[in-house]
Amino acid sequence: PPPPPPPPKPPPKEEVVLTEEDYKAMYTESAKKAGYGAAAMLGVGLVSPTAAFSNMFTTFALSGVIGYQVVWGVAHSLHSPLMAVTNAVSGMTAVGGMYTMGGGLVPSTLSETLGFTATAISAVNITGGFLVTKKMLDMFKRPTDPPEFYELYAYPTAGFIGGFGLINLGFPQAASIAATASALGCIGGIAGLASQSTARMGLVSGMSGVSIGIAATIGSLSWPASTYVQLAAALGGGGFAGYEIAKRVDPTSLPQTVAAFHSLVGLAAVFSAAADYLEHAAHSPEMLDGVRLTSIALASVIGGVTTTGSVIAFGKLNGNLSSAPLQLEQRDQINMAAGAGTVAMMGLLMTMGHSHPAAGMVALAGMGVLSGGLGLHMTASIGGADMPVVITVLNSYSGWALCAEGFMLDKPILTTVGALIGSSGAILTHIMCVAMNRDIGSVLFKPLKTNEGGSCEVKSYAPHTETSADALAERLLSAKSVVVVPGYGLAVAKAQYAVAEIASKLRARGVKAQFAIHPVAGRMPGQLNVLLAEAGVPYDIVLEMEEINDDFKDTDICLVVGANDTVNSAAIEDPNSIIAGMPVLHVWEAKNVIVMKRSMGAGYAGADNPVFIKDNTDMLLGDAKKTLDAIKAKLDD
Repeated sequence: PPPPPPPPKPPPKEEVVLTEEDYKAMYTESAKKAGYGAAAMLGVGLVSPTAAFSNMFTTFALSGVIGYQVVWGVAHSLHSPLMAVTNAVSGMTAVGGMYTMGGGLVPSTLSETLGFTATAISAVNITGGFLVTKKMLDMFKRPTDPPEFYELYAYPTAGFIGGFGLINLGFPQAASIAATASALGCIGGIAGLASQSTARMGLVSGMSGVSIGIAATIGSLSWPASTYVQLAAALGGGGFAGYEIAKRVDPTSLPQTVAAFHSLVGLAAVFSAAADYLEHAAHSPEMLDGVRLTSIALASVIGGVTTTGSVIAFGKLNGNLSSAPLQLEQRDQINMAAGAGTVAMMGLLMTMGHSHPAAGMVALAGMGVLSGGLGLHMTASIGGADMPVVITVLNSYSGWALCAEGFMLDKPILTTVGALIGSSGAILTHIMCVAMNRDIGSVLFKPLKTNEGGSCEVKSYAPHTETSADALAERLLSAKSVVVVPGYGLAVAKAQYAVAEIASKLRARGVKAQFAIHPVAGRMPGQLNVLLAEAGVPYDIVLEMEEINDDFKDTDICLVVGANDTVNSAAIEDPNSIIAGMPVLHVWEAKNVIVMKRSMGAGYAGADNPVFIKDNTDMLLGDAKKTLDAIKAKLDD
């Protein structure tokens, strides 16, 4: 039978003219939100139990505002380095572990063992996160960039730490000032990512901030010499492991590495919280007030969800687990039961933990099991198409777990850093959700039914046309403007170097060659920007969706390499499509579209893509790297 006709194009949208009442409604809604915020602040004032809590809440609120401002200023192309540097900074969970260490050369109690372990795995994050960030930022360097000597900043950092070590012996407030310097350095680490020109300075700032924070913590401790040897073993061993892991990370494996680092942050938060409770229950139960117990509970629960959720995300991204969502019949009921049980265990700890250590232990174990199960089940129930959002959510969770540690230990540095990381993850989550036309609730609780691996065939509205590598090479040479749209398929095929060389050859011949990146292209924010930078593509010809969408109509050839859902015209043309309303790259508006894919299969979302069969589209099926190598060879002839 003949194929069905393509869906009709929607009528053009009429321009909406806003009236005075419309503007008033917008201001009214904004004023309501401000009122809610004011009421919430008054509510905190009513329930604030101590001056210390109020001071810590002030630190939290101000840090959240700072985090909001600096993270929104980060360039889209640097979102992957942002996640890596927040991974590193979140290693400040080591502070919580250090305060519960002891026992001499080796830990002698369960709490000391948990503290040692938390410190060691936090060190993995610190070293690994900063090294991965450096590797990514170095990829963005251009041959024309001026020389850089950031290693010189090691001297003032070392001088500050050395000076602190001297004055800390007689001036007890020096540790607080050092913690403030640490917080400023961590803030600068994120703020520096606002542009390529300041990004590596930001990395240096972040590294200095964390180094000073660790030094300030050491300076506030009074241990026997043997315990410092144990600390050196924890930081050194964890740091070496992080270095070895980071050495093996490339842009393709970046998403799963970030997810794995998130799991370590969550686990460190759980261990630090448990160790703090055990230590105080045994030696100073009078310090287990409501604030501390609530903070222990929050750190345990958020850390537990982060740990198991990140492990599942790693498995899905690394191919160890199916990317298809787990679809149990009683999914929602399971989540509600686990959530209710977790809240009950939190209540048990907060009401009986100070006077009944056995009940507190039961509550800690219950929270760990239930929150871990909740994180596991919720993440397993989310498909591969939503993994970019899941990673940013877990990034945010790790920050809030660190905030809880700050309240638990009354350490403003942890609250400040945690708020920065939590804000970072929340803002990236918002950006990802907008780019997918989804809200966070639908991602977490109503996941898309993904097409695992793109194996199912797209429904043909009409026969598609195909071209060859030789024919495409000839067309590229005759074009005046070319836009390359890479997708995750480019990363899988490891074809970034081939496409970079093709673009370079075209530019040398006077062709205007550019790249277009969708916000959710790849498996984490900014992954393809890093991938192209690794291949030497200048970042100033890599444009975001908002920057280039209006230029497609003036483009001679649009070359789509391994992208599908992000270039799917059904998002605009078909209101019944599963991705209807999702912002996409308007590649079909180019004069000629060439789509390079392994097959005619659908993308991760499982949505049919009408672009494949449009009159101005030719398909070039097969392995992207081999095809691009053939095109490159033809251009050399």
